[in-house]
Parts: sequence; structure tokens; C-alpha cells
Amino acid sequence: MNDIRIRPGGLSDAPVILDMLDGAVAWMNARGNTEQWGTTPYSQKPGGVERVERYTTENVPYIAELDGKPVGALVLDSGPSPQMPIASAGEPERYVRLLVSDRRHAGRGIGAALLDHAAEETRRAGVTLLRVDCWAGGGGELVAFYERNGFTPTDRFLSDAWPGQVLARRVA
Repeated sequence: MNDIRIRPGGLSDAPVILDMLDGAVAWMNARGNTEQWGTTPYSQKPGGVERVERYTTENVPYIAELDGKPVGALVLDSGPSPQMPIASAGEPERYVRLLVSDRRHAGRGIGAALLDHAAEETRRAGVTLLRVDCWAGGGGELVAFYERNGFTPTDRFLSDAWPGQVLARRVA
């Protein structure tokens, strides 16, 4: 995991983030998961490109690199997406709005490294709560991934028919 370098991201990273998202959709679909992110490549979804560009300009993006090549992305915000039916934490927080890794480098600890970076950035900001939401369908693998990375499930929600789970991690 020490060969992963994390740097601040920006608008110029939007195309590579879109490529990772498109790869994640294809990977999920190949495994029979069409419910989490659908079947349309992210870059072709209505508003998909604009959303990623907003992530890189209005939020706080980070890019994980291996050997100087982008292999993962994390976007932090001060709260959940206003489009999601998620209650306010009622205290200052940092919120993981996006976490994606290049599926060609799966199993290298990229997601875990980015989540550790999010915890460090949360701590550096003087905030003690880091939250994330994720798809809670399938066999719960994604929820289990966040649990392995120090998060505890809190609230479940439905966004239309999409089952979601909010998870929280306290940082000291």
C-alpha cells in the first residue's frame, strides 16, 4: 500500500475519474450487478460529466496514483448530496461523495488508502465525524467493505427503489 500516492485533484482530472466510473459500471455489469449504478456508462448518463466536473471544482477531490498513473479518486464534501434523502448529522462532518478505483488495480488497497486519507483530512480540519453512503443491495458487499475500513452502519434509506446505507467513522 505504500506505493500509493494521494494528491489533490482538480478539473483536469475529470476525464480520468469518468473513465474509472465507466470501468466500474462495466465491471459491476459483468458480475451481474445492474442495480447499483445501472447499465449506462457514467460518462453517457444525463448530467454525469457535469456532476464529475462539479465534484472537481465545488468539492474537494483527491487522486490516488500508482507509478504516477491515476488509479482511484475520492471526493470529500461538508455533507451528503442534497438530492439524497439523508438526514443531517447535526454536527460538523466530512462526507465521502465519491470513491472509485480503477478496477484493473483491484485488490491493491486503493479504496482503503483513500478512506484513510479522508479520515486524516477530516482530522486535519478539526472535525471528528466522517460519513459515507453506499448501495446496500446485493449481498451487502459494499457495506462490508466500509465496515472493514472502520465505518459503522447508521441509517438506511431508499432513493426511489435504490437501497442505501449511511455509515459513520469517528476520527480522533
